[in-house]
Amino acid sequence: MLLTVLGCSGSIPGPNAPASGYLLSAEGFLLGIELGNGTFAALQAVADPFALDALLFSHLHADHCADFSALSVLRRYHPNPPHDPRERKLVVHAPAAAPERFAAAYATDEADRAVTDLSDVYDFAALRPGKIHIGPFEVVVAPAAHPCDAYSFRISHGGRTLAYTGDTGVTPALDDLVDGADVLLAEACWTHAPGERPVDLHLSGTEAGELATAGRVGRVLVTHIPPWTDTDAVMSEVRAAYDGEVILVEQGGMYDI
Repeated sequence: MLLTVLGCSGSIPGPNAPASGYLLSAEGFLLGIELGNGTFAALQAVADPFALDALLFSHLHADHCADFSALSVLRRYHPNPPHDPRERKLVVHAPAAAPERFAAAYATDEADRAVTDLSDVYDFAALRPGKIHIGPFEVVVAPAAHPCDAYSFRISHGGRTLAYTGDTGVTPALDDLVDGADVLLAEACWTHAPGERPVDLHLSGTEAGELATAGRVGRVLVTHIPPWTDTDAVMSEVRAAYDGEVILVEQGGMYDI
């Protein structure tokens, strides 16, 4: 599996830094994971958006899905697409509210929302805890500790496994999800300083490192650090709590899983 980072800025896009967005590829299948603010431009720099075979969203906060509207404009109005997007709909695995959420973001007013149905170019599949298959990938879906309908993922292919926290606080559901994973793509939104961390929202650097150690993961990719957070401090915390390889992902970075 090959992971390409379209964006990794946490909570909001930063200066020349898109929010969350990733591509995971194997056997010629291209899976988009998240499509936050600014990632659609980054996507076009590395792949034809029509080449996406499926999309997967952990939750529906804007920093993880805002550019879905731009993709929708492309799929509905491109004058010369490589295939008919109405005949070959893009499968979107997302929380159950996604069709209404994305239609509301796409539409301009109440009247427009009343007639906007993006199912003309998408096939929406509601996520729930359990196991699903997306192309060549086996995906285990687990509930995340976040203030909305949110999920974490364990994605396997060819004997290799990527665990992705999504946005989450510490939760027992993560333990099985990351156990023995070859790579952990972990958010770390802040440091472990007292009083800084609301519960059930995000991981600190320390918590991300502890999760990796408890799960005996092979390597940690750190993502989703907001522009206002001290990146060096977060990374120091991860490395103090986990003695394996730790990498701060970068926009445009490509990582073998």
